[in-house]
Amino acid sequence: MIKKEMSKKIIIVGSGNAALTAGIAALEKGAKVLAIEKGNKYLSGGNTKYTAGAMRFSYNNGDELLPLIRDVNDIRLKKTEFGSYTKNKFKEDLLSFNEGNPLTKEQEILVDNSYETICWLASHNVKFEPIYNRQSFKKGDKFIFWGGLTLASENEGVGLFEQELKSFFSLGGEIEYENPVTNLMMDNDKVVGVQTKKDKYYSDSVILASGGFEANEDMRVRYLGENWRFAKVRGTPNNTGDGLKMALDIGALENGYYQSCHATPMDLYMKNYGNLDLEPIERKKYRKICYFLGIMINANGKRFLDEGKNFRNYTYAQYGAKVLEQPGHLAWQVFDNKVKDLLYDEYFFKDASFVEADSLKELISKMDGVDITATYNTIRNYNKSCKSNNSFDPTKLDNKSTIGLDLPKSNWAQSIEEPPFRAYPVTGGITFTYGGLKVSSKCNVLQKNGDIIKGLFACGEIVGGVFLNGYPGGSGLTSGAVFGRIAGYGSVSSI
Repeated sequence: MIKKEMSKKIIIVGSGNAALTAGIAALEKGAKVLAIEKGNKYLSGGNTKYTAGAMRFSYNNGDELLPLIRDVNDIRLKKTEFGSYTKNKFKEDLLSFNEGNPLTKEQEILVDNSYETICWLASHNVKFEPIYNRQSFKKGDKFIFWGGLTLASENEGVGLFEQELKSFFSLGGEIEYENPVTNLMMDNDKVVGVQTKKDKYYSDSVILASGGFEANEDMRVRYLGENWRFAKVRGTPNNTGDGLKMALDIGALENGYYQSCHATPMDLYMKNYGNLDLEPIERKKYRKICYFLGIMINANGKRFLDEGKNFRNYTYAQYGAKVLEQPGHLAWQVFDNKVKDLLYDEYFFKDASFVEADSLKELISKMDGVDITATYNTIRNYNKSCKSNNSFDPTKLDNKSTIGLDLPKSNWAQSIEEPPFRAYPVTGGITFTYGGLKVSSKCNVLQKNGDIIKGLFACGEIVGGVFLNGYPGGSGLTSGAVFGRIAGYGSVSSI
């Protein structure tokens, strides 16, 4: 049986999380797998290397997490309350971003296969660690996790990539670098391989795992709007929609919400493409996602969103877009000394952009580009509205809301009155796009008439319909792994 299946050749376009999980799955079934990567070895891995490595999945209790954790002897585990994150809760979280639309088929697949897929990765020696520094707060001697996101790869996205790559290679997978795929090759109605800049490669199946179009300025403007010309690109420069365009050229069916994407508040002065040369802990410096502990103000001196609407896991991927909509495509995050110890590490790196002062008037005078009078009045009125008697508690939705503001802050509303004060300039950083291709339950790419395109599969960011108008943090990597595994299995079994 194994000898027979070894004759089956699978080509994967890309080499990130989705591509590698597809490769591991196909290799597990005995296929011969070649991943063809657009970038060089350094830039391989797509967006995976740029992530924090966190993966959202359903689980019923902390005991279900233990087989996934690399260091089960970590003494903190005995003092940790992971809670639970059920399939129903995961589905509710996805529904909250669907603008009244029901769960899509793709979202159902994501949730129903999430825990099983993470366990499968663990069986291939891809292990995780609890995200103590970003997803938990300490109460007494207990670590309390919040927001349903608990585990990430050691060494973040780079670590996840390296673990998956090791498994891929150990099973016999191969990668060819610096060889962009330019076309899908057809024989009648079947995809039989790919044309690259170097050569033609024939196969029994092709799996597109080449990411979205976030690094393509023209496509961003076309689908997302003019503001997105100014977005900083957080990830790889190689996700320019190549696979998407190739599939559409042979009649593939578009799917999902092309007008939305994952976009996060980022340091106004960050460089494009996430600075992969930095260590993961250093790369964090460009994310600025502690807005829930303070307020955000635009150039007109106005707040423009509810900073405390929900846990930042459920808002950060949308709020980058809100910043881009502001005058000058920028905003300032303002904090006082009360929350200093709660701010994430990226707010304290030596080259993080910020201004600091011992008075609000002095602080505002240092905030380039803002209306000084309007900004002072906004902060003063906000402070007056912080009258709630509820206790501040960052481990839960504490309902410590502003009172009397037209635009409320629904949770964690504390006055900004204790010096020294800090303000951080931010813009919107795009991570990945939501629009993509329609796939079957086995990840076959579908034609416009609903039939499959024989020999063609897709997984990862290129699959549309997984996220509509929002994103619960950590779901993207899980989606890549879920659909990657399905595509890998499907590419072998359907031949």
